[in-house]
Amino acid sequence: MKLQDKVAIITGGSSGIGRASALRLSQEGAKIAVSDVNVKGGEETAELVKANGGEAFFIKCDVSKSSDVEAMVNATVENYGGLDIALNNAGVGGMMQNADQLEEDAWDFVMNVNLKGVWLCTKYELPVMLKGGGGSIINVASIAGLLGFRGNSVYSASKHGVIGFTKSVSLEYARLGIRVNAICPGFTETPMVSNMIEEVPRMGEYTLKSSPLRRLGRVEEIADAVLYLASDMSSFVNGHSLTLDGGASIQ
Repeated sequence: MKLQDKVAIITGGSSGIGRASALRLSQEGAKIAVSDVNVKGGEETAELVKANGGEAFFIKCDVSKSSDVEAMVNATVENYGGLDIALNNAGVGGMMQNADQLEEDAWDFVMNVNLKGVWLCTKYELPVMLKGGGGSIINVASIAGLLGFRGNSVYSASKHGVIGFTKSVSLEYARLGIRVNAICPGFTETPMVSNMIEEVPRMGEYTLKSSPLRRLGRVEEIADAVLYLASDMSSFVNGHSLTLDGGASIQ
């Protein structure tokens, strides 16, 4: 197994990419700390991992609150003795509005979860990884972190920020045994994309046409990329933003 006895934190683990990644990493031997503000979904993910023969526990965490994040990392260490892998995946989509229509509290909410949350998780994950001799941090950005996103500038700005943050931290810790990378999924079969299409029905056709493959990504495909970055298969990959969009961003 590629991750035998490794310990992983997965934020935003109640569904979508987080849940698929929890299952995929556990299949390769990792012990999983699942976190989310959605208690029911997060607990279901942990139970699914255990039902498939893995080890997991759930802890509620609002990644925009430092006390929650610190408690999440401490609970992981208490349960499993350390931390080797972190998938900083928790995120929100924001409202589909032009910049002049966006309210300040909506801007702050998206930024606090998507960008501040990644920073806070990294801040508390790093010392534990350093103590254990290294690790791999994977931040979830988006195709919207590579391109403009008409009608949702705050989401795009937050994901651009995640990529910039990832590059900077990867340089700070490269010689200390910690690799920091990002993934940039395109439109994928997740509750976030489903909610966006429900809010703006015309986005249904757009999401399919955006990719040359003419389909949405599958969460299992994203989870395979997470496994790659979490494992020694990517031991020479650092500071990279891996695009997983079926070719949408090269058009």
